Amino acid sequence: MREEEIEKLRGVVRDCLSKHLYSSAIFFADKVAAFTSDPADIYMQAQALFLGHHYRRAFHLLNASQIVLRDLRFRYLAAKCLEELKEWDQCLLMLGDAKVDEHGNVNDTKDCNVMYLDKEGEDREIRRCCKLSSDRSLQRYAFYEERHMKLWKIVPRLDFAYKAAIKADPLCYEALECLIENHMLTSEEEATLLSSLQFAPEDGWLSSFYSCLIKKYDKETVVEAKFTELEKQSCNINPSDPVICTLKNNTDLLACKAEYYHQCGEYQKCFELTKILLEKDPFHVKCTLVHLAAAMELGNSNELYLMACNLVKDYPQKGLSWFAVGCYYYCIKKYDQSRRYFSKAANLDGTFPPALIGCGNAYAAQEEGDQAMLAYRTAARLFPGCHLPTLYIGMEYMRTHSFKLAEQFFMQAKIICPSDPHVYNELGVVAYHMKEYNKAVWWFQKTLSHIPSSLSEMWEPTIVNLAHAYRKLKMYHEAISHYEKALTLSNRSLSTYAGLAYTYHLQDSFPVAITYYHKALQLKPDDQFCTEMLTMALVDEARRGLDPRNESR
Repeated sequence: MREEEIEKLRGVVRDCLSKHLYSSAIFFADKVAAFTSDPADIYMQAQALFLGHHYRRAFHLLNASQIVLRDLRFRYLAAKCLEELKEWDQCLLMLGDAKVDEHGNVNDTKDCNVMYLDKEGEDREIRRCCKLSSDRSLQRYAFYEERHMKLWKIVPRLDFAYKAAIKADPLCYEALECLIENHMLTSEEEATLLSSLQFAPEDGWLSSFYSCLIKKYDKETVVEAKFTELEKQSCNINPSDPVICTLKNNTDLLACKAEYYHQCGEYQKCFELTKILLEKDPFHVKCTLVHLAAAMELGNSNELYLMACNLVKDYPQKGLSWFAVGCYYYCIKKYDQSRRYFSKAANLDGTFPPALIGCGNAYAAQEEGDQAMLAYRTAARLFPGCHLPTLYIGMEYMRTHSFKLAEQFFMQAKIICPSDPHVYNELGVVAYHMKEYNKAVWWFQKTLSHIPSSLSEMWEPTIVNLAHAYRKLKMYHEAISHYEKALTLSNRSLSTYAGLAYTYHLQDSFPVAITYYHKALQLKPDDQFCTEMLTMALVDEARRGLDPRNESR
């Protein structure tokens, strides 16, 4: 058969693959490989078999070739076959190993003297793909070991491997995604990793985009500046076309912005943005998760119900779908059903932190502390870069008045994520309970200084707590100032009115104290503290009115 006819058959194979006609592609690729015995044609046949889900046959074909360990293309595809067959040990052997330090730097690899059959310009892409395949196999292998053999010692290797992959090629987004989504790095480690990446001059926009993907606890002006810079990125391929395309309406970028709004406590703003995004792209996973979280905070059970129904119908095998069901039941306070579906989500997807944390929260809502702690500890072990499980463990200890233990876990959470104001708020609360009021004031002030955006109703309890601490230190003017500041954020807080009334009471300003006790009792008429203190304030005011010394004045 002439070369032109062979080339025509290769074109037929490529055309069949592009049209997903895998049986036809396998048939013609087999004939081309039989005619030529060319490694490139054997590889094309193996690719057709792999895409047609004939993993065992594809692996046998690759393994039977004499160059499988000398050509990275063959080794990569053979490892992918073994990955699909869940033969993890063989997959790791096929990929080989590399010495990677804790910073993700590759010191040595067996591939350094390998002969490649690709053109020189393609070697970089193949090295990246091979390394990425190794990292993904290591990840799945580690979770397989954890869930079935209870061995987790391979985990420290994973973040090293992913860091090595992204450092070798900053365009290897999948490695960065795994590091972020699986919470393998602390917020500081994420920032350090990004600063170490060497982007090409034309990839500056990608550096900015990556910085929007990681944990965002900078001040609002800093984060908004990053978003604005990215939104201005444009591309005008056709100079005659007046329309300039930008990233302003890019779904991934807007999902990052929605995540930031949620983090800042602007739940309504977050919900409105994610609702628009899901109309544009109904199956965007990150946006869906943020939308569920915002709906939970707003108590929008109807939206949660609709989302859960649609997700279960479209993706019954995904953990996110059953997590949505759990969110709906949690929102309507049916914690048993909520816990059941959170557990199902965790079983379906062992790399999904919200499911385990949700399960712990459902237990905690029913004051089942031991079960809640078990869920949180599991999440803390599986996702070492996520500070929320450690924070929730501390909150559970604080609920049982184990304040020293609570403080230890809050400090651990602070090490993992030193910029989250919620951590400092909990440290302030535990210091207050331990009667360390000066320390409590310091932590509450740190909380307010770490809030990325302007003060909102979400932070009203922190300001009230700071006012309580000032009152305990008999710094009444500062306490009153902060109580009044809290009232500008929310005028429906019993604690604020009661604290303000009690502070005036301590200063013997009985008429003002009585006024605020009445306002507190309007919110909760059966509040025992306010009722008793109002009676005392009325008695004190009456006694002062009968005091002859007051009459003489």
